[in-house]
Amino acid sequence: MSVEKKSRPRSSTKAEQRAEMIEKILDAAEYLFSRHGLYGVTLKDVAKYVGVHHTLINYYFEDKKKLFDAVFERRAVITSERRLRVLKEYELECGGKPTVEGALRAFLDTDLDLYIEGGDGWKNYAALGAQVANTPEWGADMMDKHFDPVVLRLINLLKAALPDSAEEDIFWGYHFVTGALMLTLARTGRIDKLSGGLCKSGDFIAVKERMATFMTAGFLAVCKERSAPKVS
Repeated sequence: MSVEKKSRPRSSTKAEQRAEMIEKILDAAEYLFSRHGLYGVTLKDVAKYVGVHHTLINYYFEDKKKLFDAVFERRAVITSERRLRVLKEYELECGGKPTVEGALRAFLDTDLDLYIEGGDGWKNYAALGAQVANTPEWGADMMDKHFDPVVLRLINLLKAALPDSAEEDIFWGYHFVTGALMLTLARTGRIDKLSGGLCKSGDFIAVKERMATFMTAGFLAVCKERSAPKVS
């Protein structure tokens, strides 16, 4: 009577092991950077969190800034491409007649969905993005590199939706939109305290229900007031 040999699980290749380790390092670094910033974290901190010797981190990443850049880029590519795709789809669907709220929802809701559905990793990235956006020394360059195409696509849609508006008002409007978004993504907990727990800074579903509508009203109010004919 022959005995069948149980097939052994295929061991992962070196390339797969390397990819898995890099993901662990990026996840750990993302968590730490999101809480302590670039300057508050060392490569040894990341290595300790992962449970490896710090020389392994150096093996994969030349220095801390290279690691930080890799952490940021990993998800920035995803959210930028996703929003750009949805904005293009909206532009086609609206037949050349976009609305302010339609454009803002394509931009804001698409991004917020990632933080609603993506788990802790995406929430960590959200907080990290808020830090980068508010770091004048080098953060603006990172935001320009990863997000200018999608932002300019949104602005062009807003210009089409508000053809009689002054161009600077469109840019100021975007400035206010992104400021509110970054504060939201930071999840500071301040609104929790101010509201006595009525609002939660991590409640991105509540934010999604309100933000685009709120910002639309701001655009329309400012643009209407400044485009109104002056009385002599």
